[in-house]
Amino acid sequence: MTQHLAELARPADATATAGARRTGDWWRDAVIYQVYPRSFADANGDGMGDLPGIRSRLPYLRDLGVDAVWLSPFYASPQADAGYDVSDYRRVDPMFGELADATGLIEDAHRLGLRIIVDLVPNHCSDQHEWFQQALREGPGSPLRKRFHFLPGKGENGELPPNDWESIFGGPAWTRVADGEWYLHLFAPEQPDFNWEHPAVQDEFRSILRFWLDLGVDGFRIDVAHGMVKAAGLPDIGGSDQLKLLGNDVMPFFDQDGVHEIYRDWRRVLDEYTGERIFVAEAWTPTVQRTANYVRPDELHQAFNFQYLGTSWDAEALREVVDLTLDSMRPVGAPATWVLSNHDVTRHATRFANPAGLGTQIRTPGDRELGLRRARAATLLMLGLPGSAYLYQGEELGLPDVTDLPDEVRQDPSFHRQSGQDGFRDGCRVPIPWSGTEAPYGFGPVAGGPSWLPQPASWAELSVEAQTGVPGSTLELYRSALAVRREQAALGAGDSVDWMDAQPGVLAFRRTAADGSSVVVTANTTGEPVRMAAPGRLLIGSGEVVVVDDETVLPADTTAWWAV
Repeated sequence: MTQHLAELARPADATATAGARRTGDWWRDAVIYQVYPRSFADANGDGMGDLPGIRSRLPYLRDLGVDAVWLSPFYASPQADAGYDVSDYRRVDPMFGELADATGLIEDAHRLGLRIIVDLVPNHCSDQHEWFQQALREGPGSPLRKRFHFLPGKGENGELPPNDWESIFGGPAWTRVADGEWYLHLFAPEQPDFNWEHPAVQDEFRSILRFWLDLGVDGFRIDVAHGMVKAAGLPDIGGSDQLKLLGNDVMPFFDQDGVHEIYRDWRRVLDEYTGERIFVAEAWTPTVQRTANYVRPDELHQAFNFQYLGTSWDAEALREVVDLTLDSMRPVGAPATWVLSNHDVTRHATRFANPAGLGTQIRTPGDRELGLRRARAATLLMLGLPGSAYLYQGEELGLPDVTDLPDEVRQDPSFHRQSGQDGFRDGCRVPIPWSGTEAPYGFGPVAGGPSWLPQPASWAELSVEAQTGVPGSTLELYRSALAVRREQAALGAGDSVDWMDAQPGVLAFRRTAADGSSVVVTANTTGEPVRMAAPGRLLIGSGEVVVVDDETVLPADTTAWWAV
């Protein structure tokens, strides 16, 4: 008997399952979908995604089967770094709409059983922020300069930066202003770092938290959560490679122990509110054990597992990082938080299409068929692990990175600076296709209309419309997998896996629920099909799985779930 994806059961009413999980500690096994607002849906036809566009597509996300939606920044911003340079944390940027659109989006989502998580950017603001502009106007000695890191330079006339720190985007992490002082910016010059030792900064962000909590948001994803606190005296680093967000070097500007006092303070604010509100940390740390520090019981709730994101499609390496993650999170009582793609890294359909070891920003398309097959298998593996999982918009369509964008359309600030990040993040930010055969494929309201980054002609066949109801499509795989994950109590919950004996290159583990029901997950990471005893009844496979007389043929680069 051969079972195809189309034959695998979904609930008769898929929409009825949205929000159906338990409400207490909902975040422990939630599937959360990242929306990158400028690239999700454009309601007014200006080529830029917006909040009304997102509101119009919320039923799609409900039907997909996710529990919550995380929105990347939509605050007032000059857009020097795609909104991560915030000039006003309480105002919606006009390119995305108005504050009423944000409140309406939150209300609509709640009616549909979806929760809303918004981005918070506390490490830095925009150089157009009122505080920074006033600090510039008032000059050296201004009290407002103490809210940032303004320092005199080194050298005979202060012509050298205060220390040797480098910007993540390339070049020095210091910019000199007209009066001769320098200010710190770990990212672009348009993004001055706050001084988190200043009480006014602490007070301001407590107020910002309450502003959005009062409007009904269900949580915050904290940008550069490992930043904010700098080592005393801002010491020089020397010869270390400072430009790697994910590395083993200990940096005086990242992952300082003092940051945890901030999060304990914020947790007290969050706990003033009902409804299981949460914090999610974007914390790039040297080890998973250091990441676990951010999710201790009195701090944050989740922290992205970037070590897992950076792991190649290899059974031994994957098992090692899964064990390390679960072992690190268990002592602090936090769930693992798995992720494969986001707006800062090459989509996993393209990463897995290329040889291992190229990092998380890749410039070549690789083997598209191989990459998609592995990406589907990797997603099913991730969704079978205990804890929460994050999906990045468009991965449910199998979208690859766009690796051939012309230089003149790129907007990633690190692309335009020397020796920083690779600067190819635009490739994962291209607006997603919804329908039709002509760009912008339903992203905007008019066929042939604009999109802020150009979409490939091949994306017509990857649109939501083109894949809906098509057996074996990546969209239908995601819909089915999320439906099955809701139905099977053994999936998502818990904090451990029971590894089973398997052939080289194959992962096999059992998940068992409190009611005694079990699911076995098998993943073949090799390039060849493998034969194995069928662990149980096939629930779903990322590819065509053949079961004949209790023997299974698990194809190359394929994951399957089995009810036991």
